[in-house]
Amino acid sequence: MQTLPIFLMIILCLSGFSGCRNETIQVPVPPVVLNVDEQEVVFGSSLALQGHAGYLGQETLKGAMCYLEHVNENGGVHGRTIRLITRDDSYDPPKCLANTQRFIIEDQVFGLFCYVGTPTTVKILTLVEEAKIPLLGMFTGANALRDPFLPYVINVRASYYQETGIAVDHMVKDLGLSKIAVFYQYDAFGFDGLTGTELALKRYRLEPVARGSYVRGTHDIKEGLEKIIESGAEAVVMIGTSDPCANFIRKAMQNNFSPIFYMVSFVGAKELSRNMMNTDTAGVNILMSQVVPPPKTPDGGIAPSAVEFAHLLAKYYPGEEPNFVGFEGYINAKVLVEGLERTGKELTRESFLDAINSMNDFSLGPDVRLSFGPKDHQGMDTIYFTKLHRDRFNLLADWTELAGKNPGRDKSINKDRQK
Repeated sequence: MQTLPIFLMIILCLSGFSGCRNETIQVPVPPVVLNVDEQEVVFGSSLALQGHAGYLGQETLKGAMCYLEHVNENGGVHGRTIRLITRDDSYDPPKCLANTQRFIIEDQVFGLFCYVGTPTTVKILTLVEEAKIPLLGMFTGANALRDPFLPYVINVRASYYQETGIAVDHMVKDLGLSKIAVFYQYDAFGFDGLTGTELALKRYRLEPVARGSYVRGTHDIKEGLEKIIESGAEAVVMIGTSDPCANFIRKAMQNNFSPIFYMVSFVGAKELSRNMMNTDTAGVNILMSQVVPPPKTPDGGIAPSAVEFAHLLAKYYPGEEPNFVGFEGYINAKVLVEGLERTGKELTRESFLDAINSMNDFSLGPDVRLSFGPKDHQGMDTIYFTKLHRDRFNLLADWTELAGKNPGRDKSINKDRQK
């Protein structure tokens, strides 16, 4: 009987293969054959292109592809073009796992790139480590991708712990709030944001005054909303996707409940703005943290850090407007290309990881810098806060504006954050 490579046995076990037993199996490990040659290097991307998180996958992909197309059009990297195989997982963890298995076994991709979502990405972590395949630029701030350290997992963005932690700092220190509730998606994503918020509140000897949740893929926010309204919360930390979060805000306002509504970056600023388009939000504080700088200025112009992104987006996707999600995909692609550039002509997975680790205080453009290291695989740490104003989220420079407090109030924030 023909023996199987070890990583294939692992994949079959993860898939529930009925023949997998607990016995020790001695099999030879053949050389790994990768889809990389003198002309091309291939990556795989499993992300939501349909369903309630489809917007995030579509926009991330546009941002990444406009830069990759630009690089390929100009000769690639060391003579190699970059090909990205994409498969839709509809934000469903089993589909994401199946897609990843196909990338590794059938497509023999060099690496994995631009995955979207916590429950989906967390599902493949064991497979990534066993197959020793780089996974770079995920649209998730999940702590499971950061702690414990995973040598093949390369995070570009800041974490949800950082997003929620610094938001809580502002709520407590700048605004003097103590009654903070959490509304979250009942899965790995929501639990991560909930834990980050609880840890941040614990520093002030506080805990959430209420916790409300909803099931991923549904809009049923009624029970969670009722709990939070009853608590009299002054602010609500929201960890979910755009539709349920928008529904929560609308229903809360209809019940004359208008605390500070704060959401993490995964919600998606452009999509939340679209969902709230027909709702009068004047006087309501709707905030969202971001992990990349705003690509647009408050007057609708292009921000200095996003000039190249806006130009390439217009070239390869005419009519599309720059947004936070797409900008993050673009930054992910720039990191990928820089890693390939630094690796040189002799491309292996290990040399690629070494090249990524060498990126210290690397500039991606005005106001965008990142650093990696052998034991630090999160490139960026800066959190930006934005406030919904009419049809877009603009940068919020001073949280005390939300309550009209004296600007002289102590606004110091502890910057030493756990990633």
